[in-house]
Amino acid sequence: MTTICSVRYNGKTAIAGDGQVTLGEKVIAKATAKKIRRIYHNKVVIGFAGGVADAVSLQEMLEGKLEAYSGDLRRAAVEMAQSWRKDPALAKLQAMVIAFNDKDLLLISGNGEVLEPDEDVVAIGSGGNFAQAAALAMTRHSQGMDAGEIATEAVKIASGIDIFTDDHITSDEI
Repeated sequence: MTTICSVRYNGKTAIAGDGQVTLGEKVIAKATAKKIRRIYHNKVVIGFAGGVADAVSLQEMLEGKLEAYSGDLRRAAVEMAQSWRKDPALAKLQAMVIAFNDKDLLLISGNGEVLEPDEDVVAIGSGGNFAQAAALAMTRHSQGMDAGEIATEAVKIASGIDIFTDDHITSDEI
């Protein structure tokens, strides 16, 4: 699995994720995968957890919906989630996506949910709960950190706890 964490803080939104790809529960296949990408004319940033092929399929579907709805991320995410939920072939995809732009921060799940976090922190993957707790604590009690530093540190903390998360962390910010 992996850990992806996104934080909106002090007017910026950032995302960080590790690069570990595992085969089953015992083999690390790769440590430097890029699970954070910019799509739709570099205006939307996504991060994904789950099966790589499934995540790429979801990325392509979201890009198509963004094109169809002129970059309206919220509308594209809802339409994508509805398609994902209704199509039996798509329903078998095992992945989750965090997507954001300058207005929205969303979690898109395979169960057809599109969620906007209450406290501007969202995390997914096997270490997601650890990263989310760490990021929430930092947004509530840290001064002097920016969104990118918080997201990166949260994934770094998760990597020290979750065996499916490594410390090769990449990030992006809008």
